[in-house]
Amino acid sequence: MFNDDHARGPRALPARRALVDDVYDAVLGLLMDRVIEPGARVNIDAVARDLDVSPTPVREALTRLESEGLVIKRALKGFVATPLLDGDGLRDLYDMRQLLEPEAARRATPHIDEETAAALAASIEQMRAASVSGEDEHFENYRRLIDEDLNFHHLIAENAQSPLLSDAIVRLRSHMHLYRLNFRHDFEHVTIAEHEAILEAVHRRDPSGAASAMRAHIENSYARLGTGVFNTPQDASVPPEDIGPAPVPAGPSAS
Repeated sequence: MFNDDHARGPRALPARRALVDDVYDAVLGLLMDRVIEPGARVNIDAVARDLDVSPTPVREALTRLESEGLVIKRALKGFVATPLLDGDGLRDLYDMRQLLEPEAARRATPHIDEETAAALAASIEQMRAASVSGEDEHFENYRRLIDEDLNFHHLIAENAQSPLLSDAIVRLRSHMHLYRLNFRHDFEHVTIAEHEAILEAVHRRDPSGAASAMRAHIENSYARLGTGVFNTPQDASVPPEDIGPAPVPAGPSAS
């Protein structure tokens, strides 16, 4: 669709914010809905026609998405949607999460005040609301849950009293976004329960418990997502018998 010279015609953009922000959200939606497939070239003119805007805000949005790792700018080809990681790359990503996020939870627990704890609880409730089944299984619904999942992890990282640690965790965001939104694994309720276990340890002021709960959450997440996608249970951090059913790759009408 957007890697050739055709577009479906203008679509409405909300007028409540700066145009470039709305174009950014719209292009992000095209990437995450796989209207623009991973690895495909982004046709700026086609996207601009589809959004009924000039090419300039589209280029600005793509530059922003490049800084987040969601598109790549290549010589003589322009912008290309970032390909999904292969099995080894996803394992490396989760290995990095295992090194960073339990330590962030351990460090953050003594420093999380009532306001932040309330924000973490609210994030869990938002995830619960977004996980309710409905007719719309497209990007916007699933994006709500994924955004709150990211928000929960980022709130913990931001309270770890280590800007370098927090920045390193946040920089993992782009590839996790691509995987979570391109492969629906339908384990939202399990993910919510694991977040609740982390928050319970935070409420107890138990740094070791928070780190352990975070470690288990990341191990389980890889078992649900990584081994299901690549069928490599021998590489997982949990026994094969603990691995859930394989995720279903998103088709044209699913995120």
